[in-house]
Amino acid sequence: MNGNYYPNPMFPGQGLNGNTVPNQQSVPSYEQTQTIPISSAEQSYIENVLRLNRGKKAKFHITVPGSVEWQDRVFSGIIEQAGRDHIVVSNPETGEWYLILMIYLDFVTFEEPINFIKDFR
Repeated sequence: MNGNYYPNPMFPGQGLNGNTVPNQQSVPSYEQTQTIPISSAEQSYIENVLRLNRGKKAKFHITVPGSVEWQDRVFSGIIEQAGRDHIVVSNPETGEWYLILMIYLDFVTFEEPINFIKDFR
């Protein structure tokens, strides 16, 4: 049917040799993790600091290696959501929304004080 181009089709939740693998649905959401005690080491992650600053305006400095057009870019906007591997940003001035991958994030700048975990050790 597919000319053996995909000899071993894989389906969501099925890994090699028929083993089950976790998918996005099995990863707890941010709301689910709020009821679970979080250690200070886990609270120091960038995504958690960004979540503490939802609704604030920030600039996101990214670098995409090997790309001339996206080598060094700055996205400006309001933090809407942050996940383990992404940030959702809205720009009210342009009406654009950005999904920024954490892997490309260099740093974030704010024009106002930010919320963060002060007792992190």
